[in-house]
Amino acid sequence: MTDLLDDLQWRGLIAQHTDFDALREHLNSGPVTFYCGYDPTAASLHHGHLVQLIVMRHLQNAGHRPLALVGGATGQIGDPRQSGERQLQPTEVVQGWADNLRRQISRFLDFEGPAAATMVNNLDWTSELSAIDLLRSIGKYFRVGTMLNKDIVARRLASDEGISFTEFSYQVLQANDYLELFRRYGCTLETGGNDQWGNMIGGVDLIHKVEGKDTHVLTTPIITKADGTKFGKSEGGAIWLDPDLMSPYAFYQFWLQVADADAIRFLKIFTFLDRETIEGLEVEVAERPHMRAAQKELAARVTELVHGADELERVLAATAALWGTGDLRAIDEATLVSATADLPRATLKTGESTIVDALVETGLEKGRGAARRTVASGGASVNNIKVEDEDQLFSKDDVLAGNLLLIRKGKRNLAVIELV
Repeated sequence: MTDLLDDLQWRGLIAQHTDFDALREHLNSGPVTFYCGYDPTAASLHHGHLVQLIVMRHLQNAGHRPLALVGGATGQIGDPRQSGERQLQPTEVVQGWADNLRRQISRFLDFEGPAAATMVNNLDWTSELSAIDLLRSIGKYFRVGTMLNKDIVARRLASDEGISFTEFSYQVLQANDYLELFRRYGCTLETGGNDQWGNMIGGVDLIHKVEGKDTHVLTTPIITKADGTKFGKSEGGAIWLDPDLMSPYAFYQFWLQVADADAIRFLKIFTFLDRETIEGLEVEVAERPHMRAAQKELAARVTELVHGADELERVLAATAALWGTGDLRAIDEATLVSATADLPRATLKTGESTIVDALVETGLEKGRGAARRTVASGGASVNNIKVEDEDQLFSKDDVLAGNLLLIRKGKRNLAVIELV
């Protein structure tokens, strides 16, 4: 059996860590309780959080016990960002977001069995701390010089905006989380993104000073594309895991569009496929890149992981139907609307409009004469059915879910008509 840390390294999921040999020995000595924190600073998790959830699942699959921490307290502050001070949200908004995050996280971990996960909220212990308790019991172990030297703090101090005491204190609260989880659950490992390294090491130092015990930290790299740019923005913004913020279809299409140079690396990071399977896909990409086998597998596996097998089936059916090989009428309205969101579109009246009107109004043809020639040559279709009569009027019997028609010119030019 492949060693857990070796497998995580092969997958590109390790950036920094405390003593590696000691960490390996610790993980091999028996079940370890570990935690990863998720602050509700937005209504949903995104692809960066997905990396952490996958690491947690790898550790749980190896028999270790996860603590999934939702930051009901730290989420009201927010860790310092390079871009500037966060806008503080009302407490009730943060708690609503925390509920959303708990629901999302629960899909990725197993809460039964010998390595059952536990959901925790740092508001439970932070709310019990008075200002005096925080300063006397925790604050005295922190040196201001060390805190000022943290990379993000130093950068913010050098900026015109500076940093508030609120955000500056975040590292103290996160370190205290590790101490509390060590005391309450015997937690001895924290995982997280590499941008949290300084805060995470602060927890290790605090436990050592207060309890005289050694604990561990393991971070994942910030995911970038092959060209060195940051990975994870679509035209609509972040790659959200919430289907209400990013539809499963749009989510699938994002992963499908990954570049060849990134596809294999992302398969290692974002899926649980074994080494043999991924290496086979690597050969496929090298020999037949036009088939995009790695991207198709990546998009399918990540979509299934985040949204489930049923949503993946709907997405695949919509993808097939959109490109002429499936049943458009079997697609539900939400999926169809999402799948056609970026296509040219126009609104026409039922019983008054024809394929010629549709081709012109959507811009697939520049004039009515060209549209008629396209129809006459067999190059136009409605809902994947070739149109032979250019004068046939659209009726409500033609519409798909959401009162839409899919107009096609040739094989690759698509547009949408909304019939009213």
